[in-house]
Amino acid sequence: MDLQGQRVVVIGGTSGIGLAVAEGAAREGAEVVVASRRQESVDAALKRLPGNAEGWVLDANDEAAVRGFFERIGGFDHLVYTAGESLLLQSLAEADLGRARRFLDTRLWGAYTAVKYGAGSIREGGSVVLTTGTAGRRPMPGTTAAAALCGAMESLTRALALELAPVRVNVVSPGVVRTELWRELPEAEREGLFRSSAESLPVGRVGEPADVAEAYLYLMRGGYSTGSVVTVDGGGLLV
Repeated sequence: MDLQGQRVVVIGGTSGIGLAVAEGAAREGAEVVVASRRQESVDAALKRLPGNAEGWVLDANDEAAVRGFFERIGGFDHLVYTAGESLLLQSLAEADLGRARRFLDTRLWGAYTAVKYGAGSIREGGSVVLTTGTAGRRPMPGTTAAAALCGAMESLTRALALELAPVRVNVVSPGVVRTELWRELPEAEREGLFRSSAESLPVGRVGEPADVAEAYLYLMRGGYSTGSVVTVDGGGLLV
């Protein structure tokens, strides 16, 4: 099975894992629609995607804008949500609660809103693929907001899989992946994290966006998977 002739909407699809998903779906013959908050990101993504790709500027935290977006784009087969702020790594004692709320707003409530307004446009046999992370199952100090988010996304996925059936709903759980989400760490600290992670992982390296994109493509194709959490972490949960 492939995605030939299907229409795939990727919110957060202009960089990192989301862009890798859009590129992978396009290679399989899908028509892709990407959406992101910044026009420059949309323009850059469209230069890498086939000429039939669509790009939209969308603030996932703006309910009216999300509703209008789905009203305008019409029917499609698969909804992928990868949008999110930079990873939030801070101790509970030093936590900026406003920033923590914004982190959850985009990743959790943004996904919730997208599914609410997008589900009715998904064609027969279609799916939703959301995004979580391994912090919910293996938290570390400084990951309280991320761990809370990940647990919520897994529970939301299972509830949506029942409520939206027969539309399939699954979630991908990446480990350490080399994307823009780490951009707020100083470069030396970021590269040190990647090196130490690579040394500890059974696969001997950190992930790249294309590695994780394969899981999203599988879940779009896999007609017998729903309510599932697919972990792509290089074996990180084992060590």
